[in-house]
Amino acid sequence: MRILVTGGAGFIGSHVVDGLLEAGHEVAVVDDLSTGKRENVNPKAAFFRMDVCDPELERVFREGRFDYVNHHAAQIDVRRSVADPAADARTNILGLLNVLELCRRYGVRGVVFASSGGVVYGEPQKFPVSEKHPKGPLSPYGVSKLTSEFYLAYYAEVHGLPYVALRYGNVYGPRQDPHGEAGVVAIFGLKMLEGASPVIYGDGEQLRDYVYVGDVVRANLLALRYLSGGRAKCGSGGCAINDFAFNIGTGVGTSVNRLFALLKELTGFAGEPGYGPERPGELRRIWLDPARARAELGWEPEVELRDGLRLTVEHLQGSRRPV
Repeated sequence: MRILVTGGAGFIGSHVVDGLLEAGHEVAVVDDLSTGKRENVNPKAAFFRMDVCDPELERVFREGRFDYVNHHAAQIDVRRSVADPAADARTNILGLLNVLELCRRYGVRGVVFASSGGVVYGEPQKFPVSEKHPKGPLSPYGVSKLTSEFYLAYYAEVHGLPYVALRYGNVYGPRQDPHGEAGVVAIFGLKMLEGASPVIYGDGEQLRDYVYVGDVVRANLLALRYLSGGRAKCGSGGCAINDFAFNIGTGVGTSVNRLFALLKELTGFAGEPGYGPERPGELRRIWLDPARARAELGWEPEVELRDGLRLTVEHLQGSRRPV
């Protein structure tokens, strides 16, 4: 199959590209390299440096004749979304709409969408969080991801464009940018390898659901199989945003303090963390129920946290900048 991956030069997107190519698909990548890296893109994939809002994207669709689109292009920084909600909406909402209109126009058979289980639910009322949990995003980024799911449901019901939304937990692994604003595992890991103390904001007892990027790639491949098998069809009552949404997490909450302790052991760091003031707007705790993904997609996490952290640290050791 011919598949377009938007954001395919980014951390998660580039791993998805690798997985699709390994599965025998023909892959094209669109990425503006605002946060992605050209060296992340598999040389077997066609590459187009382009913003998803760019009108020129139509040429890529017209010439590519894609069967499916995997949409990972996004503004992913919660704090940046708070500082500039319009910029967040431009990429995450208007960019998606541009992609969906082109999908409709050029006969794309379905869309796999990277959503976020860490932001669409807000502060949870019940654990683990299922897909039917009430939604209450606390940031413009969360609002844009939830809005995107509503648009996907609309295009499915009105235009017959099937989709799967994968609501990720906190994804970590090789290629995560340790110099960015997001990605606590990569940020902590590199600092500790360099002998510097990472900063924990708040008391460190915030709980998150950390899922390894290799497991996320498998979820994307299974979502594609789900779509190509014709299983993402609206019922008689139409499409609702929970109908084809799947939590991709481990079902386990891990504290930042525990994460630090594991990374300290794996990196051989001898120091202790610094502590800073709690960041306003960040969730206190969340972990996701993956039962639906297990039942319908056949997906479940396979990589234990310690093993995934070890693989991430090994990658950071191999890619450290010379001192």
